[in-house]
Amino acid sequence: MSTVRSVSSPTVRDAREDDMARVLEIYTPYVLHGRATFEEQPPTLQDMLARRAAVLAAGLPYLVAELDGAILGYAYAGSYRARPAYRYTIEDSVYVADGSGGLGVGSALLAALVARCEAGPWRQMVAVIGGSDNLGSVALHRRMGFEPIGTMPAVGYKLGDWVDTVIMQRPLGPGRSTAP
Repeated sequence: MSTVRSVSSPTVRDAREDDMARVLEIYTPYVLHGRATFEEQPPTLQDMLARRAAVLAAGLPYLVAELDGAILGYAYAGSYRARPAYRYTIEDSVYVADGSGGLGVGSALLAALVARCEAGPWRQMVAVIGGSDNLGSVALHRRMGFEPIGTMPAVGYKLGDWVDTVIMQRPLGPGRSTAP
């Protein structure tokens, strides 16, 4: 049996409140079975709604990607760290629905997220990638101009294994060439 892949390109748009149940469906397998997130218990729909609201309250984008009418991924930016000196640095998160790899969903989401963040005051975007074996995420970030900064070995313990964290970074807009 062959699998028919869509020839359409994903459409990226702002996530709405009514999208968050699907966002939770996409995220839950990562929590339960993967190492891309260090979260170990799936959040509730109310948790996801509150997380989206916090991202939007910070003036940052929360996006979904649709393909042929179905939401197949989501992405958002959040503060990298809480202390004031980090206010121009943000962290990206990108999640693609299981079975949707190779359709351009991750690329469309991350490209749109970077573009939206470049329109704001932020100057650096950091990717904190769970698992040095998460080659798809590392490759996605490289394609979008992120450079590897380093790997923190065995900083997480999930599903019976020690998990590394890969740090990647890219400038936004003028980056560090001028003061904000």
